[in-house]
Amino acid sequence: MEQVRPANWVNPVPASRYNLVVVGAGTAGLVSAAAAAGLGARVALVERHWMGGDCLNTGCVPSKTFIRSARAAAEMRAAARFGIRIPEEATVDFAAVMARVRALRAGISPHDSARRFRDLGVDVFLGEGRFCSGDTLEVNGQKLRFRRAVIATGARAVIPDVRGLAATGFLTHESVWSLTEQPRRLAILGGGPIGCELAQAFARLGTAVTVFHSKPSILEKEDADAAAVVRVALERDGVEFLRGVRVESAVRQTDGLIHIGFRSESGASSSAGSREGFDTLLVATGRRPNVAGLGLEAAGVAFDELRGVHVNDRLQTTNPRIFAAGDVCLRHQFTHAADFAARIVVQNALFLGRKKASQLNIPRSTYTDPEIASVGLTRQEAGERGIAVTAFQRDFKDVDRARTDGVEEGFVRILVATGSDRIVGATVVGSHAGELISELSVAMSGGIGLGRLANVIHPYPTLAEAIRQCGDLYNRTRLTPTVKSLMARWLAWTR
Repeated sequence: MEQVRPANWVNPVPASRYNLVVVGAGTAGLVSAAAAAGLGARVALVERHWMGGDCLNTGCVPSKTFIRSARAAAEMRAAARFGIRIPEEATVDFAAVMARVRALRAGISPHDSARRFRDLGVDVFLGEGRFCSGDTLEVNGQKLRFRRAVIATGARAVIPDVRGLAATGFLTHESVWSLTEQPRRLAILGGGPIGCELAQAFARLGTAVTVFHSKPSILEKEDADAAAVVRVALERDGVEFLRGVRVESAVRQTDGLIHIGFRSESGASSSAGSREGFDTLLVATGRRPNVAGLGLEAAGVAFDELRGVHVNDRLQTTNPRIFAAGDVCLRHQFTHAADFAARIVVQNALFLGRKKASQLNIPRSTYTDPEIASVGLTRQEAGERGIAVTAFQRDFKDVDRARTDGVEEGFVRILVATGSDRIVGATVVGSHAGELISELSVAMSGGIGLGRLANVIHPYPTLAEAIRQCGDLYNRTRLTPTVKSLMARWLAWTR
């Protein structure tokens, strides 16, 4: 807290006018402010809550630290597969796990701190920022005039309309990191990336976990086959899924335990059900842009509660002076997407740039075990858009490194536009999928076709060989009967 919200912080005296005023100090805001100040701009950064935003405080940093502890527990239990005998059952010190989460978060926090940005030449204002006109923002009674501004206020947890939910004392991905005692039985509402990551991690640490998900399949935005691989893995770790259910009530009873009522939807039929005995409830039903209380109407900035701030392809709002970046306006709510959106904003807002957000190839990764990562289109999305694609797939069970490491679940699936080797999408589900997807992102961004990837030499043995082997599969399709006949004739003639 001393880094991200110093108690004795004194806001500076505002400059007469700023090149850029940044509202929100999450990833998009911090990148915008640092880049602009580094290029010589006069910059003000306004944050009403914590510097570092969701990524540092409640998202990427704490969650991946927590997941790593859970994976260590799972690796200990699985050691016998590799001929390693552990004399006693490994035990989990949950309080120590959570203390490590908070300690690592504190250790990383100086990078996002108010003092660091002040030292970079940024005027840091801690307080509620609100637009009072199309070129002025007010914070704690001080008015900041600007030539350009960027809205980077991020997103917050969505709280579903469930009867009795507010009285249960539920947690979200924002508040779960305050736990010091391990839940015995945990109910999670939502089977998206956040719900699945935390479900598996808690289960591996010894909590009984039940996930209530409204869709028939978890991770419904991902390739269906890849999502199924993840679901099987989570179920093996002890996670119970109730899919296709709508939670209608959540009540903490007199014994302190939570009773959850739901309705199961199956085609045209519907049936009521319930589960009870949960001591902790975690809501993971998505995130929604932070647009309330910003005075966007006074600034002439169009927005709505679901989509957030409306922007064009240059990330410019309906007020040409004001831009937006990050979760407050993007469909892809990822730290890396916010980072690169901020770079676009700095170029377009300050230097008359024409960079377009649609030109970004944004990969995504869910950090379950196995991981699932993708870039571009899935087969479902290609079908919905009427794009004809051909899929080339290599299963990890056929990759030597996956076999030696005992991580044979999953596959690499690469989609090319039918009739060419142009990559339009890829999905990796397996160990280190989040690392492997970057090679395919590079190929898409650089216009490198799948056939050329077959000629890229990969070290043996590595998991990334699966990508090259997909290239080999594509090249074999070029050996048509006609080509094969001609080659056979040539070889016969040259004998």
